[in-house]
Amino acid sequence: MERKAFEKIVEEEVKKLPKIFRERLENIEIIIEDEPIEQKSLLGLYQGVPFRHRGIWYGNVMPDRIILFKNNIEALSHNDEELKEWVNRVLIHEIGHYFGFGEEALRKAGY
Repeated sequence: MERKAFEKIVEEEVKKLPKIFRERLENIEIIIEDEPIEQKSLLGLYQGVPFRHRGIWYGNVMPDRIILFKNNIEALSHNDEELKEWVNRVLIHEIGHYFGFGEEALRKAGY
């Protein structure tokens, strides 16, 4: 899939996120990379200070990042609908990390 088409899907899936999530996302950017450098099987990655751990000291910092790995997500998808589902699932998983949820909690919730 062309990168622009993938970016458009990501934008659409972000807009579909529940309003309660979208309104609370602060100082974060969503980045698309082709594939991870180290852990080759990753679909997404959150880098930053989780929202619930930010204190009064939190300010004037670079944005947190959610990275989506395009090639890995595409490899799991047989069609555009599956791709959209995977993008949504990975976004929610990484946003969960942004809000401070660990891997175990997110997996129990199905993400």
